[in-house]
This record gives sequence, structure tokens and C-alpha cells, in this order.
Amino acid sequence: MRIDCCYCGPRGNEEFAYLGDATLARPPADPAAPLDDAARAQWHDYVYLRDNPAGLLREHWYHGGGCRAWLIATRDTRSHAFQAVEAAPGAGASPDGGAR
Repeated sequence: MRIDCCYCGPRGNEEFAYLGDATLARPPADPAAPLDDAARAQWHDYVYLRDNPAGLLREHWYHGGGCRAWLIATRDTRSHAFQAVEAAPGAGASPDGGAR
């Protein structure tokens, strides 16, 4: 499987680490406040319960064996074909070489 890194070009998947669904929203939390039952349930769902869709999914990938950039890839989970790869927002340099 090849992933077309927006910084390095096409590379083997062994250079990347899959980091999960890029569409999930982290639950709000106040680190100074204790969690109530509702907040615990939200965090449980966020950490442990995941959909397993068949089709296109936006995912976080980390290019640890290359440019060390965080990427968001759109991949078809049925065929593992990558449709698009883009830099994750706020994750470092832009593909044109300038700093963000």
C-alpha cells in the first residue's frame, strides 16, 4: 500500500502510523473539575466505542518514517485505496515549504 504524502510524495505504508478517525470530536473537559457520571459516559464512548464504516473515512496518519508530519487521509475502508491526503491543520510546515 502506498500513501501519497503531501510533503514527501508516494511512500510505503510502513513509514506511517494509523491514528484513527479524524472526524471524532473530543468531549469538553475541565482538568480541574472532577468528572460526573455524564462526563465519564462521554469519555467512555469517545475512547472505546467506534463505528466501523464500509466506505470513505477521513483518518489521522503520522509520517514517522519520513517528514514526521500529521496528515489527514481519505481512505476507502473496503479497498484500502487512498482518495486524498492533506496536511492536518496546525501540524507544521505547509506543503509549499513555508512555515505555518
